[in-house]
Amino acid sequence: MFTGRIAMAIETERKFLVLSDAYKLQAESSSRIAQGYIGTVPGRTVRIRIRDDRGFITIKGNSTADGLSRYEWEKEIPVTEAEELMELCEPGIIDKRRYLVPFKGHCFEVDEFYGDNEGLTMAEVELGSADEFFEKPDWLGKEVTGDSRYYNKYMSRHPFRSWKF
Repeated sequence: MFTGRIAMAIETERKFLVLSDAYKLQAESSSRIAQGYIGTVPGRTVRIRIRDDRGFITIKGNSTADGLSRYEWEKEIPVTEAEELMELCEPGIIDKRRYLVPFKGHCFEVDEFYGDNEGLTMAEVELGSADEFFEKPDWLGKEVTGDSRYYNKYMSRHPFRSWKF
């Protein structure tokens, strides 16, 4: 029986809708991402991701009540293994392009979604703590941190195109 402690990696981020495609002019790079979920139960998810020609497996824990922080563990795996594991994923693969956009000391990850989530563009900024200050670029819109509808695992089952506004 394992009795040791596992060091937890806590991810703290804020999430926003994006108002325009002006971020593309500031992006330093972009990559195509396909991701699926092997398991999504309350409190944890197991995700498989293919980012360009690299594979990853990620385990995420439950978010804090405000949606700002949660445990995350990720490991790179051979892309061929990621492709095989994608076959085991629940229905609803997420397809998106991620732009890395540096802005005044922070890097915003802007996701432009395709397929059933087309029409949605979101930005995330990772922070060192929940109260860390950061400047917001003009193209950043409404904050959706903590709104579970904007979690990729939710959108894999309930695509953006099906939402009623």
